[in-house]
Amino acid sequence: MVKISPSILSADFSKLGEEVVAIDKAGADYIHIDIMDGSFVPNITIGPAVVKALRPYSKKIFDVHLMINDAGKFVNDFANAGADIISVHVEKELHLDRILSKIKDMGKKSGVVLNPSTNEETIKYVLDKIDLILVMSVNPGFGGQSFIPSSIEKIKNIKKMIGKRPIEIEVDGGINDVTGFECIKAGADVLVAGNYIFKDGNYSANIKKLKGLV
Repeated sequence: MVKISPSILSADFSKLGEEVVAIDKAGADYIHIDIMDGSFVPNITIGPAVVKALRPYSKKIFDVHLMINDAGKFVNDFANAGADIISVHVEKELHLDRILSKIKDMGKKSGVVLNPSTNEETIKYVLDKIDLILVMSVNPGFGGQSFIPSSIEKIKNIKKMIGKRPIEIEVDGGINDVTGFECIKAGADVLVAGNYIFKDGNYSANIKKLKGLV
């Protein structure tokens, strides 16, 4: 069964705690939390204090995606705030092996993120330190963008690269019942969806639709 990680980037920020409770009850497997700094990506969202404030609202896995410069400086803060998976961008980490080791040493799952134009070969030497690979199927920074079709080939290539390693492939950007199905066929294990889940308030129905694609 595919896992669904609703992105709270598309939630109502005026009642974020309630929104986390709602998607938890609706059947979310993970809670996807996008951290943006206005520098690495052209948007600003939330920081460790908000993640910590949201933690009591759900026992589901907090899937934290750091779209920030100098992520290594903040890994401890997000780990202490309650993140379960911490994913960093290969494009911004000069010492990727070091930061992945740091995440693992804190007892958290480590993830690596690939932007649409980033070749999957960039992570082949750190596969043994990765629990999750996040394939961005849009350019990061904003919700509501259209799925980039070349992401499917990248997912397939990553699936082959992983082999028998217990690494999950997650896909984020432009996910709906059509693109989600294509991602699952290509080898995706986790679908991140924002607008598709939050668009009409029918969180449970929308999550069930995505889970039913398998």
